[in-house]
Amino acid sequence: MTARRQPRLALLLGDPAGVGPEMGVRLLARAENAQACEVLLVAPPSVLASGESIVGTKIPVHAAATREDLRFEAGRVTQLALREPEGGLPPIGQCSEAAGEVALEALATATALAREGFVDGIVFAPLNKHALRLAGMQEEDELRFMQGLFGVRNFTCEFNITDGLWTSRVTSHVPLREVADLITAQAVADAVHILDAALKRASVARPRIAVSGLNPHAGDGGSIGREELEVIAPTVERLKRDGLEASGPWSPDTVFIAARRGDFDAVVSMYHDQGQIAMKLMGFERGVTLHGGLPVPVATSASGSAFDIAGKGVARVDGLQHAFDLCLQMAGQR
Repeated sequence: MTARRQPRLALLLGDPAGVGPEMGVRLLARAENAQACEVLLVAPPSVLASGESIVGTKIPVHAAATREDLRFEAGRVTQLALREPEGGLPPIGQCSEAAGEVALEALATATALAREGFVDGIVFAPLNKHALRLAGMQEEDELRFMQGLFGVRNFTCEFNITDGLWTSRVTSHVPLREVADLITAQAVADAVHILDAALKRASVARPRIAVSGLNPHAGDGGSIGREELEVIAPTVERLKRDGLEASGPWSPDTVFIAARRGDFDAVVSMYHDQGQIAMKLMGFERGVTLHGGLPVPVATSASGSAFDIAGKGVARVDGLQHAFDLCLQMAGQR
């Protein structure tokens, strides 16, 4: 019987004008990461070289321009060398179409490799959504872009994870004025179910999930909005009858205090900033974003492209390392 190979993770360097290349190099410089799995770096050589120059570290890689020429060796990084950007590397610290094109090609390539079963998971350094849109991305974010390439029709959701606490959200990168109309029973149930399934895959046997309200004080009995009474509370009761350990709706301004105390394993928030602000205050540099609902685990750090510090060599790698570790754990269970 042929021994099962180690999990294989694709690593992307994110927006080449941001802190992604230097964060990726710091991650690759840790020998234990390449020992733990087969690492496939998906990037143009110049983007890797840019990160190496900023950090002052050379990463030995086996590079090839085609999948057929790739060779994986224990403890060594393999690179699928993507085409170089036309006109050279985009300027560091600036949002641009050119930088978005580099990042978008890496995303599309890694997704294709995952769809074909060539890699078991994807880890990417911080992207810039505006740059991706300048480069032609039509979707609201990279999750929905990858969802289309995978052909996934079911509900997908970003999970944010800090120090063992998980969140999902009912709505994501949409204008705030549209949020209330998107809070439906199906959307709330989907956000709870997908979070419950992911936590179980991450070895939490019976996840305790708090569902946030939408309005201040969770609507105050209907005096500050009725979404809690008409949509959220009935959905939570139905989920409980189905056997999930869900509760709520909880007041949005206090639910994360209870969660941080350990009362819950996860929180379902109703919109992006409701959960993101709380989670980033708890540990911005340690946070992980996991894309739930895709066929393979896809993870990144919770931090952004950080154009203001790009190129200075001060970006920390903690969040990206946690994303790598989580992706590896989940890929190993596939």
